[in-house]
Amino acid sequence: MYEPNVVGDWHEYDEHAGLRVRVHRLEPSEPPRGRDDAAEGLTYFCLRVTVENRGTLQPTIHLEDGQIDVRLGPDGESAFIDWRNSQFIEGFDVHPLRRVTAVLYAAGAEAALSQVDVQIQLRVDDDWADRRLWTGGIGLHEGSGVAQPGTVRDSLARQVSNFLRDQAEEGTA
Repeated sequence: MYEPNVVGDWHEYDEHAGLRVRVHRLEPSEPPRGRDDAAEGLTYFCLRVTVENRGTLQPTIHLEDGQIDVRLGPDGESAFIDWRNSQFIEGFDVHPLRRVTAVLYAAGAEAALSQVDVQIQLRVDDDWADRRLWTGGIGLHEGSGVAQPGTVRDSLARQVSNFLRDQAEEGTA
């Protein structure tokens, strides 16, 4: 079992030395090429997924349709993903000390946007990395990756960690 990341935190992959990824800049935003008709009545937001290469190799990164899942609210309902406006990473060679960023536009019920979960499964060269989860919400502030005691961000991360720990304990009992 692993603990989820908080939006803004970097996650380093053990199986790909020097490679790290983060979900960040989760904010309300209208798509650049106009709203999709299917998102009528929903509130748009944008998030970014950045992959950074701090190693010596030059991996090819894929982060495309189906490798990003966005869930909203306490029930984890699926967000509407605006594929037409989103920008993915399709077979990009990331040189050492360089970054590449995907920009995702999505929409959901405004009341559910205070809790957003983003699951990423990165493909590096032809290998699939493990799925990782970031949790956050519209209106919560990103930090440096170090939780500050007493903040909403810390509280959300603690709630998610406690829930996952309780679920794991129930599964082994």
